[in-house]
Amino acid sequence: MREIDVKLITEKVRDLCMEANTDLGEDVLQAFDRAIEKEESSLGLEILRELKENARIAKDEKVALCQDTGFAVVFLELGQDVHLAGGDLKEAIFEGVRQGYRDGYLRKSICHPFTRKNTGDNTPAIIHTEIVQGDKVKITVAPKGGGSENMSRVVMLTPSDGIEGIKRYVVQRVKESGSNPCPPTIIGVGIGGTFELAALLAKKSLLRPLGSRNQDPELDRLESEILEEINRLGIGPQGLGGRTTSLAVHILMMPCHIASFPLAVNIQCHAQRHKEVIL
Repeated sequence: MREIDVKLITEKVRDLCMEANTDLGEDVLQAFDRAIEKEESSLGLEILRELKENARIAKDEKVALCQDTGFAVVFLELGQDVHLAGGDLKEAIFEGVRQGYRDGYLRKSICHPFTRKNTGDNTPAIIHTEIVQGDKVKITVAPKGGGSENMSRVVMLTPSDGIEGIKRYVVQRVKESGSNPCPPTIIGVGIGGTFELAALLAKKSLLRPLGSRNQDPELDRLESEILEEINRLGIGPQGLGGRTTSLAVHILMMPCHIASFPLAVNIQCHAQRHKEVIL
């Protein structure tokens, strides 16, 4: 049994909050480059180049990529042979978020749903915990902005809708979203499970590196087909027209009940922010 002090969890979450908000992943920058090669709109090209420059400035000057520094979403893979000591795990994560958003001068965006009073420290965080084999802890911090989250949906299709129903719904969701989620977007799709699990699958799919292939050949084809249809919509970078409405479609799927067909679409803006560490 390996013991880890939760103070280390706090320290790492603090660092990840700041890194995720200031250092855009190389996979996203490469996706911008691929989009620049294909984009035919002069305005679209200018926007894509500005997004790359914005990412460079954010990294060099250690400032936020976007004024919306997001809800702190934490994915935790907890090894079953780990013993956490020294305090409460959830509170340790919350404290890491408090410190990260304070020390990184990141905007605090979390408020009471009714009064809209700000909590003042960007907590509570959203924590998704998975128990895995081994004696390690993997922490992924994925700040999620409000504009793209607002465009996300869960729907219960009927089994007869099939694959074509998935395609229609995802493409229509992107079309209706227009410029609101700050395209070019990444589209996370969760298929199957239950109402709440489909949404989690969609969000978790966004953690996959851009440019990587889905390990399921059928889903890999479906991702390509949906992406092609999305980029024919002409919404383009920042909604001002062009070929690059989305950079990628990522799908996760699991079995569902015989009577249902859950589908979730979690839209992510071009600031595809997440950082991880393994302890």
